[in-house]
Amino acid sequence: MTARARNTTAITFVLAFSGSVVSIMQTLLVPLLPDIPSLLKVSAGDASWLITATLLASSVATPSLTRLADMFGKRRMMLIGLFIMILGSALGAVGQSLVLLIIARIMQGFAMALIPIGISIMRDELPKEKLPSAVALVSGTLGIGAAVGLPLSGVVYSNFGWHAVFWFSAGIGICAVIGIMIFVPESEVRTGGTFDFVGAILLSISLVCLLLAITKGSVWGWSSPRTVASFLISVVVFSIWIPMEIRKKEALVDLATFRHKTVLFTNVASLLIGFSMYANMLTTTQLLQIPRFSGYGFGVAVTAAGLALLPAGLSMVAFAPVSARITASFGSRRTLLVGSLVLSFGYLARIFFLHKEWQIIVGAIFVSAGTAIAYAAMPTLIMRSVPITETSAANGVNTVLRTIGTATASATIATLLSTKMLHINGVDLPRLASFQQVYVLAAIAALVAAGTTFLIPKEEPLESSYGQ
Repeated sequence: MTARARNTTAITFVLAFSGSVVSIMQTLLVPLLPDIPSLLKVSAGDASWLITATLLASSVATPSLTRLADMFGKRRMMLIGLFIMILGSALGAVGQSLVLLIIARIMQGFAMALIPIGISIMRDELPKEKLPSAVALVSGTLGIGAAVGLPLSGVVYSNFGWHAVFWFSAGIGICAVIGIMIFVPESEVRTGGTFDFVGAILLSISLVCLLLAITKGSVWGWSSPRTVASFLISVVVFSIWIPMEIRKKEALVDLATFRHKTVLFTNVASLLIGFSMYANMLTTTQLLQIPRFSGYGFGVAVTAAGLALLPAGLSMVAFAPVSARITASFGSRRTLLVGSLVLSFGYLARIFFLHKEWQIIVGAIFVSAGTAIAYAAMPTLIMRSVPITETSAANGVNTVLRTIGTATASATIATLLSTKMLHINGVDLPRLASFQQVYVLAAIAALVAAGTTFLIPKEEPLESSYGQ
């Protein structure tokens, strides 16, 4: 047995841990948001940029870093992404102003590219029989990282202050760097060519404007000049980018692969699942924290509400091997179908069973289980349909579409929960019916995702460079 084969377990563990680090970055400051305005003497709207900045940075960085990974080395780009994240964490730990913290959060957003790059490394370094379970595990870390990140950052903040939250993120980033340097080899698979700087700039402008409009539309107003202008700029720049990329021999994104029905409909499903999944994260803790005098809330503290998501996060890891078995027996397309249906069932149940704390926690577990199964199938479907030299870039685009889905969910949920609010004891609270409307929309999104699986053609054999 070669050293390469002996280390496949270590490679999988390190890449899964790196995926958890990435997902923690997305929710790192959520428990701090209510206190940020008083800590930094800023408005609540300005404080929200600490979440938006990371979202925008990840959408911009992911297509470029994944393309560079295919060209110059996947391990190398993972380390670069982590180093930027660690530097950003250190900046946040010593920063005292909102501007410095926003810059820090932008740098932390570069880490999102680690997940599609890590999955691509698995395709190069793992034998075919181990690939589905390993990919499922890394996909599951999106949930475990977020579920652990919420309560953990809350505990760190409560006991050591907000600067310690950034030191904590720097520490886990350093652990990921050490693990990658020791256990993860550099792949010899390269796509070659030159980097498409113009394409990267245009795509970045389009994505930033789109996500700005989606995430800030409810604050600016959906018909405000800023929102409308952001949407229009995104559409115009994207319409320029597409024909330019089609003509280029060495484009940032090989749009020819999107003509493949498997890639096209898997990406559509990814956007829908991203929308559906994020509703679970945003509403579960909020529903638990609603005061009891509302008539339906439970008055749970912030940290305890975050801990309530932990079983849901752990279920994503627990269902990773289940997803792998379904894939091995019936194929990735059926796995995506099963995950989407479980996800929709979980939300349909949550519409009616939300009157006790245990019902909310169990409902979140069902939703997370479906998410884990669906997410695990997507990278495998993508990898079956793209050349091995373009694995990172193709999975990177898939990740960006998930991000757009989650951003759309965030904006939609904020709008639904803020309309027709209850005014009780001098406090404005969302209505219970608004939460139920969110679950209806999330269930519909998951059902449409399930429908797209019937448009995905018969699967092709999964190509791997392991042993070559």
